[in-house]
Amino acid sequence: MRRRIAIVEKEKCHPMQCPGTWYCIKVCPINRMGKECKTKGADGKVQIDETLSSDACRICAHACPFGAIHIINLPEKLNEDPIFRYGENAFELFRLPKMKENEIVGILGRNGIGKSTALNILTGNITPNFGDYKYIPGPDQIIEKYAKTYLGDYFKKLYNGRIKLAYKPQKISDIPKVFSGTVKDVIDKFDEKNTGNDLLKDLDISHLKSREVSKLSGGELQRLAVAATLMKKADVYYFDEPASFLDVTSRIKVAKLIRGIKNASVMVVEHDLATLDYVSDEIQIIYGEQACYGIISQSKGVSRGINEYLDGFLPDENIRFRNYKIAFRKPIIENYKKEVLSSLPSLTKSFDSFKLNINPAVINRSEVMAVMGPNGLGKSTFLKLLAGEIHPDSGQIERLKIAYKPQYLEAHDELVDDFLKRSAGDEYETGWYKTNILEKLNIKALLQSNLLHLSGGELQKVFIGACLSSDAEVLALDEPSAFIDVEDRLKVAEVIKEFTHKKKVAAIVVDHDVQFIDYLADTMLVFEGIPGKEGHVFGPVKKEEGMNRVLKFLSITYRKDKETNRPRINKPDSQLDKEQRSSGKFYYV
Repeated sequence: MRRRIAIVEKEKCHPMQCPGTWYCIKVCPINRMGKECKTKGADGKVQIDETLSSDACRICAHACPFGAIHIINLPEKLNEDPIFRYGENAFELFRLPKMKENEIVGILGRNGIGKSTALNILTGNITPNFGDYKYIPGPDQIIEKYAKTYLGDYFKKLYNGRIKLAYKPQKISDIPKVFSGTVKDVIDKFDEKNTGNDLLKDLDISHLKSREVSKLSGGELQRLAVAATLMKKADVYYFDEPASFLDVTSRIKVAKLIRGIKNASVMVVEHDLATLDYVSDEIQIIYGEQACYGIISQSKGVSRGINEYLDGFLPDENIRFRNYKIAFRKPIIENYKKEVLSSLPSLTKSFDSFKLNINPAVINRSEVMAVMGPNGLGKSTFLKLLAGEIHPDSGQIERLKIAYKPQYLEAHDELVDDFLKRSAGDEYETGWYKTNILEKLNIKALLQSNLLHLSGGELQKVFIGACLSSDAEVLALDEPSAFIDVEDRLKVAEVIKEFTHKKKVAAIVVDHDVQFIDYLADTMLVFEGIPGKEGHVFGPVKKEEGMNRVLKFLSITYRKDKETNRPRINKPDSQLDKEQRSSGKFYYV
């Protein structure tokens, strides 16, 4: 059994742009001894012979200016072969999540650690190769390989067509690219249980039946994707990040509908801990190193599993997979002198079936104004009005330098380095920029990567970096926490908060992650009204008042976990839920 693997992230490997070209080959101690540990691959990228690789190769890993090379010692207790490897010097996955009959398994792990790979194997989109990337085994070989495990029976049913799957993908923005038509057309095509209309009603999107799928907002599209999955007849249901773009109420409604699935196995991958906590019967953790390898843990109770993940230590496996704990510290409170940057007048904007009314508000320098409220009330429309993407029917916005990060991110054929350089200008080369943007957002290693090849979380952080890089007085960020994992969410919040205060600019942030907003916001705008028909605004108000008003409107109470301080949703009619409601404290006690 190999105890060491060598990984080359191909998209980050740029040999001709190294100092002196092919720098890792030149500095490799084993190469300099006359052996060919590192060579020039046919694809123009470095290739590493793992049989020759040693601890000395870490010199090359540290020398790579793009962070493309990783020399990894696998955990000592991992006495097994991977279930899949993408290729030579490429990511490999050990084990698969274990399905439980009539139960909901929650999957928790970082981006780039193998969650989507695991789902693709379980849904038959990727064939297990047992670590031999040059070999594609047949169904009988796979079944025989895992005959003595739960996977043998699962793969036997899968490959023989005796098991039916339903899968909600992570990247819902691709749905309009492959499906043209209305919401009703989706119902007509996928409603195998005759529950489609009820699901639309449960998810508050019945009024959208005649709307084109391409015209739906992020939250509307997410709810439709969940409904389309639930209305299928299946033995196993897979939901990849079903909470993204949804407000707190919609997250709970989705979680309740998933929990209502009968006589089937369910697997949910989710970064929002409150939602994962609420929906899951048990938790399985994927740990390892991003872009290198992933390992599936044993099943754990929900609360215990999430807390062990935050701690970074798995007692049953005696594995410490992270050298720090994820701490839900108290929100950052900054003392700043309020200095008015701009005053917004009353604004109105009408569409065919929706009208938005914005009351006057003041935008202050060094202040983060958070925007919360249910989906379909015009939050994204508000940011588009500020950014000049659309124009109000009444009221005129003062001309301001505004940097806008939209909800949907459209990647194009361009290097991250060039994309950020266009936004930052001369400041791009400063030490301050490299430290506070590139390093803190952990995007330095992506600079020579193409935007088209980034993951959802990577692309999100790059666009946040571009927004912060702009010569702007106001930063308008729509859903900056979407697709970003637990570890990075609080880091992103810190960066936005710190940048706003130090640069004396204003930030207006739309998001649905309660912990993210709590950590970030100074003041709040609360959007209220009738989703899809009419929206209006309460505020700006202090964060505490705004957060409590949002949760009261959504009829949800939150508490803090006694062990980790993470936010948890109270179960309806529980003792704590009743106590908080009676005292009017919907947000944390």
